[in-house]
Amino acid sequence: MPEREGGYILAGDIGGTKTNLGIFSKGARRPLMKISKTYPSRRYHDVEAIITGFVKEFPVPVQSACFGIAGPVHKGRCNVTNLPWEVRESRLKKRLRLKHLRLVNDLTATAYAIPYLKKGELHVLNTGKVEREGNIALIAPGTGLGESIIVFEKGRHIPVPSEGGHVDFAPNNRKEAELWGYLKKKYGHVSLERILTGQGLTDIHSFIINSSPRGKYTRVIERMRDADPASIISEEALNGKARSCRIALDMFVSILGGAAGNLALTGMATAGVYLGGGIPPRILAALRGDRFFLSFTDKGRFKGLLEKVPVYVILNDRAALVGAAIKAFELVNPEV
Repeated sequence: MPEREGGYILAGDIGGTKTNLGIFSKGARRPLMKISKTYPSRRYHDVEAIITGFVKEFPVPVQSACFGIAGPVHKGRCNVTNLPWEVRESRLKKRLRLKHLRLVNDLTATAYAIPYLKKGELHVLNTGKVEREGNIALIAPGTGLGESIIVFEKGRHIPVPSEGGHVDFAPNNRKEAELWGYLKKKYGHVSLERILTGQGLTDIHSFIINSSPRGKYTRVIERMRDADPASIISEEALNGKARSCRIALDMFVSILGGAAGNLALTGMATAGVYLGGGIPPRILAALRGDRFFLSFTDKGRFKGLLEKVPVYVILNDRAALVGAAIKAFELVNPEV
């Protein structure tokens, strides 16, 4: 892993729910995390307050920094999608007194980490047949929905920034068309991110219960008032306790499978499709069922191609942080 001997770098994964920061040193294959801390993003008025607080608490001299951030990065600037923050490379460079600093989309950061993930950090949904010199697709449902294609070029995989989570949702059956209509009235534009997120799962459940008599769902609705609704829906669905939650999670998984299959075709991802974000590791039991893969491969004449594509769930919740560290090291030694 590129790094000057004895050097340290600062890396960050800045999300709508939490921000992970870390100090990394040289490793044989990938950066080694020396210090890390997690911050609740919404408690801070900007990301600079989090980062400056971190470097004051851990005054380790660093030579470069990279931050994966949940939003589109253009010319060194980012307006965070699910937070009222504007982040600028130039301002952070000045505050941190660093020559090398880069902002990248958080999915791009995760994409940098994929070639370096270990077997224990992945759960295999479909073994398939890996084409080592093929492209990779990454789709990550969490607070938001991220997508990325990682293209193979000149012996290495290179992430392509994307805001594919905001493309139109295309229903595949009558029930999904009714869901689209429900969300259209609520939001106007119905993107994939309106569905394949924690809030999206909550909206799917609302659609289910609004399509049925409300009385029988009282217990689940009461539980949601005291906790994160998406977590309650997933728990109730996986435990088989609430029919409305099972239906909602089934729809979520089916739509996720279809979206992952679409992305695999868009990028000809013969080296694998990876599911990142906070949601997939929590619903592994549902993803292991037939519903996800049937939807993933339901692409007409291209079903056979997709059946051969490896599919993985990323279990390491610090993958984006590791990827940002990899990029930070590249900034000081770009020829490696």
